[in-house]
Amino acid sequence: MAQGELRTLLSNRRFAFYLASRVSLIIAAQMLSVAVAWQVYEITGKALALGLSGLALFLPGCLLALPGGHLADRRDRRTILLLSHVGVAACAATLTLLSFAGARTLAPIYAVLGLLGTIRAFSGPAGQALMPSLVERKDLERAVALGSSTWQLAMIAGPSLGGALYAATGRPGVVYATCTLMAVVAFACVWAIEPAAAATEARSREPATWSTLLAGLRYVWSNKPILGAISLDLFAVLLGGAVALLPIFARDLLHIGPWGLGILRSAPAVGAATTALLIARFPLRAKAGVFMLACVLIFGLATIVFGLSSSFPVSLVALLVLGASDMISVVVRSTLIQTRTPDAMRGRVGAVNLVFIGASNELGEFESGVTAEWLGPRAAVLVGGIGTCLVVVVWSLLFPALRKVNRLDGDESA
Repeated sequence: MAQGELRTLLSNRRFAFYLASRVSLIIAAQMLSVAVAWQVYEITGKALALGLSGLALFLPGCLLALPGGHLADRRDRRTILLLSHVGVAACAATLTLLSFAGARTLAPIYAVLGLLGTIRAFSGPAGQALMPSLVERKDLERAVALGSSTWQLAMIAGPSLGGALYAATGRPGVVYATCTLMAVVAFACVWAIEPAAAATEARSREPATWSTLLAGLRYVWSNKPILGAISLDLFAVLLGGAVALLPIFARDLLHIGPWGLGILRSAPAVGAATTALLIARFPLRAKAGVFMLACVLIFGLATIVFGLSSSFPVSLVALLVLGASDMISVVVRSTLIQTRTPDAMRGRVGAVNLVFIGASNELGEFESGVTAEWLGPRAAVLVGGIGTCLVVVVWSLLFPALRKVNRLDGDESA
């Protein structure tokens, strides 16, 4: 992205506060994720316990995402985000108190994760639907790329900071307390967005019925490029869930401790952030669908390399490539959804996207934990990487409309 274009976007006060809020919240979420993963594995020593952490996040989000999207299309999205950030701060504060009280049981931790999943079911659609109303349509693709870049930069900082704090103090409570403060910062940034600017004129006025609740699903099903992009990401990340097993690799296979776990967790985000910045500067001008399929294939191959590696540097490079290739999928999917969905439907379509993302990430963590319990961590990662490569082949045949997506701005004539 040229400096002038970047300055123009960031001079938009509403968009700048939106980005700052996202960065603060993502850093908090990633710090919390590293601390929970290491704490859970330290308490139990079981891969399945890590998988259940993902399941605790996924189930509430899956069940409540469609109502969350419906709410985002009928109520003020800024208010939804403000209440959600208060909830995240309360959850992080609860984990802080549990840690300093010396709790060594998993039930309270899983309960807090379930509450976080519930909150995300409402904040996710509201946040996705709010962003397009803060920028001009001509700036949307670059705003998505810049948002993805800052998101990935936060994904780099969060795990590294969380791992370093945990390693330095030996207490997850310090990490959780920092997460609480970051959630408060996110709340303040959303508060700074003027209510009038956050409101959109295209609110749904339809009565709340099962038909309107499921409208997002129907829209995605009828739009084959969007369906193909979302479902490809679902199955690729669901199968290629190496990140879920990183505590096992860090402690038992690579022997690098919680600090090393933070570095490994940050590596995919480093690769993704670099790619997102390149896309922001050089947007995909043609063959976006083909690029997406090719990069998901590379994602699967990088997962296989990570599963085979016994070297920390090789594992780090594999995760960098994994994150870089995944970012192409993120940008293509996000831009397709934002540019091809009417504003009045964005909350509900965003909720469907959130369910698919949650399924790929958290349900993928559960799948990886179960598979690792049965086959061992290396075999679980290898099976997932091979499965991801097979999914790319099948999806390229099932969704020719995705393969034929040329430009993300909707102009297919070029």
